[in-house]
Amino acid sequence: MKKHKILFITPPYHCGVVEVAGRWVPLYYVYLAGAARKAGWDAEIYDAMSLGAGFGKIAGKIKESQPDAVGISTITATINDALRISKLVKKINPRIKVIFGGVHSTFMFKEVLTISEGSVDYIVRGEGEETIQELLEFLYYGGDLEKIRGLAFIKNGEIFSTPNREFIKDLEALDRAWDLLDWEIYKYFVIKNSRLGAVSGSRGCSFNCTFCSQQKLWEKTWRSREPSKVVDEIELLKKKYGVNVILLTDEYPTKDKERWEKFLDEMIRRELNVFLLIETRAEDIIRDRGILDKYRAAGIVHVYIGVEATDQVTLDMIKKDIKVEEGYEAINLLKKHGIITETSFVLGFPDETRTSIRRTLKLSIYYNPHFAHYLAITPWPYSDIYEDMKEYIKVHDYSKYNLIEPIIKPKKMSLKDVDREIIYCYRKFYISKLKEIVSEKNKFVKEYVMRSMKLIMKSSFLRKKIGTAVPNEVVKILKHKIF
Repeated sequence: MKKHKILFITPPYHCGVVEVAGRWVPLYYVYLAGAARKAGWDAEIYDAMSLGAGFGKIAGKIKESQPDAVGISTITATINDALRISKLVKKINPRIKVIFGGVHSTFMFKEVLTISEGSVDYIVRGEGEETIQELLEFLYYGGDLEKIRGLAFIKNGEIFSTPNREFIKDLEALDRAWDLLDWEIYKYFVIKNSRLGAVSGSRGCSFNCTFCSQQKLWEKTWRSREPSKVVDEIELLKKKYGVNVILLTDEYPTKDKERWEKFLDEMIRRELNVFLLIETRAEDIIRDRGILDKYRAAGIVHVYIGVEATDQVTLDMIKKDIKVEEGYEAINLLKKHGIITETSFVLGFPDETRTSIRRTLKLSIYYNPHFAHYLAITPWPYSDIYEDMKEYIKVHDYSKYNLIEPIIKPKKMSLKDVDREIIYCYRKFYISKLKEIVSEKNKFVKEYVMRSMKLIMKSSFLRKKIGTAVPNEVVKILKHKIF
């Protein structure tokens, strides 16, 4: 019997900021393709987003590949493009099964199936590897579809969902189809001659942040892999595929201090000479103040900390569960060890005013990370904060739910007011940052930040938003190669 084939496609969504620094590996497809192979299917990954491919090229790829199924992972901002692909697939060949997954489809499966007009056959809800394996086995061999946990589909004209699937206990048992990636695509623009990879060392987060989709998806659970196995995977990517920059995709990699230090020690011991990019919480950086030298020795060069706000009232409202002072302290500890710091500040809450935003800007400059993002509060339609914000939501086009474009109208501001203030914050912060970084003594930090700022100023988002608001002296500095 001829093998069936599934083609995984990334929606060709672009919003500017995410793509400024690099082209990012769709790690979830690497795992799902591994699961498809376990089911006896051939698999293919077409990263339309990273390739800059439009719907015409996507159609061409579908015709060329001739898959039996197409898989598409969705977040809220990409759902419109994902649905456009699903309808394109059915137009090309109605017999191709279309499978959606991802956080948006997981929680909004009823809406997605309703508006898909029959173009989406199945939705994989929650953690997808075991569910998609069983679904593909069903499509190949037959069986009882209703016994597959974690699915949603239309049955007899009605939306039907099977019981939730338990989380995977052994993350090491999951296959990764690394060979399916076109590795030439994936680069981290900030570091010369780089090839960018991604590794997952754990899944989940146990905190309660009300605006976050991840704690909801993982039901506030956290599971981790053996540190040495994670390093094995990093070593594989380095030696077999030439990867020298790794994004740790973990929502919370440092949760278990003993496990985390074992990972650092193993990275140091093997001397893999790769750059690591991570995200974690401020209090863990403070906890690890005595081993931050190990961070840098292990290859960690860039740490994102979700500070989110500069006043305790807002932090408490979104259940961030940190103190304002912790963000400031963590940033400064990392900077002392030559590690790049990045954080974000969420703006546009219902009680926001121009004065409160300017206060946040002032304090963000005081925090003084290397990079700051000023994000428009975006309550995903399934988030804990959604009901509290619902009456203030004025934009219902999901493609705008990207943390960049304001969708909430504060009581005393217009949407344009919020947008203008976000632009002002970006402009003021990076003008002040540029003047500071010119005199930076650490050569690696100076080159890293200057290269990043050039990329930021070239981004379609900031060029569109800021335009000629960048002073001429700043443009001259950025154009001049000072390193």
